[in-house]
Amino acid sequence: MHLADDPYDDANLTDPYPLFQRMREAGPAVWLDKYDVAAFTRFAEVREILVDHETFISGAGVGPRNYHHQPPWRKPGILDSDPPMHTPLRAAMADVISPRNMRPLRAGFQEFATPLVDQLLDLREFDAITDLAELFPIRVFGDAVGIPREGRAENLLPHGAMNFAQFGPEDARYEYFMRAGEHTIEWTMQNCARENLSPDGLGAKIWAHADAGAIAPEEAAVLVRALLSAGLDTTVIAIGNTLGCLVANPDQWDLVHATPRLTRFAIDEALRFESPFQSFFRTTARDVEIGGLTLPEDSKLIVFPGAANRDVDRFGPDADQYRIEREAGGHLTFGMGIHQCVGQPVSRLEMEVLFGELAKRVRSIEPAGEPVPFLHNTLRGLSSLPVRIVPA
Repeated sequence: MHLADDPYDDANLTDPYPLFQRMREAGPAVWLDKYDVAAFTRFAEVREILVDHETFISGAGVGPRNYHHQPPWRKPGILDSDPPMHTPLRAAMADVISPRNMRPLRAGFQEFATPLVDQLLDLREFDAITDLAELFPIRVFGDAVGIPREGRAENLLPHGAMNFAQFGPEDARYEYFMRAGEHTIEWTMQNCARENLSPDGLGAKIWAHADAGAIAPEEAAVLVRALLSAGLDTTVIAIGNTLGCLVANPDQWDLVHATPRLTRFAIDEALRFESPFQSFFRTTARDVEIGGLTLPEDSKLIVFPGAANRDVDRFGPDADQYRIEREAGGHLTFGMGIHQCVGQPVSRLEMEVLFGELAKRVRSIEPAGEPVPFLHNTLRGLSSLPVRIVPA
């Protein structure tokens, strides 16, 4: 079925779910006329595409630009590469983000979470995005990676928004984020270099793989940059989205506050319900039939995990409701297969520590103003969420 709708216009980015429902109902695949590309929104097909990395490759770019015909705007990294290039990069990242390296981080995360919640309880009213969702990962994960504190707030978030802009169409919004992040490139790469990283951080552990010859030195800095994105950009958005879900559903916060062990379920359901990562592209490595369409080799296609995560065939007739007691495991927010987000343990740990502290000490979280959406072609989140909290 052909659709004239633009998933990337302001209205659909503000509220994509009516369009996603129509796309799922139209069939396993739809053709987006504006972009002349096949799009997949149902859970089964999106999962199939993500798992089959040999047929649906990332190495030709995870945005609309086809690296087979157009040069990438920067050196490809772990997200836009295929085996054999991808294999040592993923192995190095998986080793750094291993349980043995994650366990020691909890204390540092908790050390900042406690006084941060103290401050918020003193304020009672604050912006849950700028005063919490952005503040926490920039501090704790920046420390965990080992990059200098000076300049983080000014550089890391616009750098991430610029990087993820390449996953969507190269339109006016793309140009805006590319310009807004241009000044951050030198600072970010300079502070991913070995000499500017603390010797005991996760960044230094990546460089140890370069010392061992597992990856090239030039790949190490790029991998540290990817690590920052894995634990920072989407985590900021995921924290904000989870708070937004809980503010909009006070009965669900009541459950979390009454039983703090439900925190991880509240997080997982928010990741499903409001996926920080809404869409990206793949490229066919051969002629392939999927969703009733035959796509020639070297064809671009779009997958929409944000739509697949609300597929009623997978998550039930109430998939458009936020319900923390749902079995939300298996959602596609972090991807699947060899490109599944290797940094997700970091993101989950950050969120579990922060929301665990909030669950114990905050009786209720109420809206104190209208939320403001963050409009981005790939990422879905909030730029402002005024809230009022009541201490336990």
